[in-house]
Amino acid sequence: MWSHFSDIDVWIFDLDNTLYPSHCDLFSQMDVRMGEFVSSYLQIEYDEAKAIQKKYFAEYGTTLKGLMTNHGLDPKEYLHFVHDIDVSHIKPDEKLNTALGKLEGRKIIFTNASEAHAQNVSTQLGIDHHFEAVFDIYQCDFIPKPDLSVYKKMLKELDIDPKRSIFFEDMAKNLVPAHELGMRTVWIPNTAQWSHEQSSGNHINHVVEDLSDWLFELTSQALED
Repeated sequence: MWSHFSDIDVWIFDLDNTLYPSHCDLFSQMDVRMGEFVSSYLQIEYDEAKAIQKKYFAEYGTTLKGLMTNHGLDPKEYLHFVHDIDVSHIKPDEKLNTALGKLEGRKIIFTNASEAHAQNVSTQLGIDHHFEAVFDIYQCDFIPKPDLSVYKKMLKELDIDPKRSIFFEDMAKNLVPAHELGMRTVWIPNTAQWSHEQSSGNHINHVVEDLSDWLFELTSQALED
C-alpha cells in the first residue's frame, strides 16, 4: 500500500471529525453554541435560530458565512463563542502521534474553523507539534470549503504542488475541489448526513474508517519496504 503514497510530500488534514473520530462529539457542543449565538445575535427563539443555522450551513457552507452575508456579522465574535468548548474528554492519540511522526513530508491542517480551535484540539490530541501550519477560516478570508478559491489560495500561499499532496476530509463534498486541482483525496465518513453529500464519484480516491489505524498501518508498511 505504501508504494501508492511514496511520492506524497505534503499531507493535508481537515480538523473536526477527521483528526479525531466523530464519536468524540465535539461538534454537538459547537452545534449547540451556534444555535445559542444565532438566537442571541438575531434576538429570536432558539428553535427558530436552529432552523436558520441549518439553512445557512446548507446554503453557504458555514453558518458563519450566512450570518456575515445576510446580517453583517463580525466573524471574530462568532468564532470565539462557538469554539469555546470543553475538549478535556479527548485523550491523546498515541497511535496517530506515532504515525504522523513517521510520515515524511510537511503536514498541514486546512479547516473551516479558527487556528485557535485547531491548536486547542490538536494539543489535546498530543499531535500539535507535527503541523507546520494551520490554514484556517481567517486565512481563507472567511470563505469556507468547498469554495475552489480557498484551495487555490492555500496551495499558493503554502507553496504546495497539488500533485504531490493528499487531503483527508470527513465531508465528501469538500474533496471535489481538491480532486479537481490534482490532489489525492481520502474520505473519512461518519454517520452525519452532511458527511455523505456528494460521496459518489471519482473525486474520492480512498475511503478510511479510522484515520489513526490507517496511517499507523501505512507508516508501518513504509518502514518494512
